[in-house]
Amino acid sequence: MTASLHVLFEDNHCLVVDKPAGLLTMGDHTGEPTLVDAARAYIKHKHNKPGNVFVGVVHRLDRPVSGVVLLARTSKSASRLSEQFRVRTVEKTYLALVEGTVSPPEGVLEDRLSKDRVRNVVEVVDDDDDDGQDCVLAYRRLRNIGRLTLVEIRPETGRSHQIRVQLAARGWPIVGDRKYGSKINVDGFIALHAASLTFQHPVSRQPVTVSADLPTVWTQLGK
Repeated sequence: MTASLHVLFEDNHCLVVDKPAGLLTMGDHTGEPTLVDAARAYIKHKHNKPGNVFVGVVHRLDRPVSGVVLLARTSKSASRLSEQFRVRTVEKTYLALVEGTVSPPEGVLEDRLSKDRVRNVVEVVDDDDDDGQDCVLAYRRLRNIGRLTLVEIRPETGRSHQIRVQLAARGWPIVGDRKYGSKINVDGFIALHAASLTFQHPVSRQPVTVSADLPTVWTQLGK
């Protein structure tokens, strides 16, 4: 069974979709349905394509995270888009609902993070730790929602679990993220959403910005 696909933007070179929380971006050992499976099925059906359909993954979101995911429809586009992520020219904006008091109201967080691949957990380490990677993000407090705070995040680096760990390290765990200290239990997601993505089109070279609305389930949080 293939997951349905919420398409935000598409042409012959790119496919941008709104990934629901709980869905894998691409396959793992579980063999469960993925966003890539859904994209292949969508393209195959819409364009009546025989045989295998190419879908290039140029970045990904953690399973419990929702929001904008950019996929490539050709190998040339995949290469050009991947390079944009590598050199950090893609602009990414996330929204998160967090616990704790977010103060100061805006700033830049810099940490060195290291991933334990056996436990699939990322930790803040000392600046001289050879296994660590430098991580940077800018944040801005938007508003309080009940006892929670809505925060805008603009990561400058794209490390595994980066936003989740850097916010939790300040005492602002993302709602539902029990792995990194949230005391609030939600089912199948964490309150982190990839709200928008701006990239250079791989063929026209023009900037493209795509946004995804917050999941409706967020309206129940903070009450």
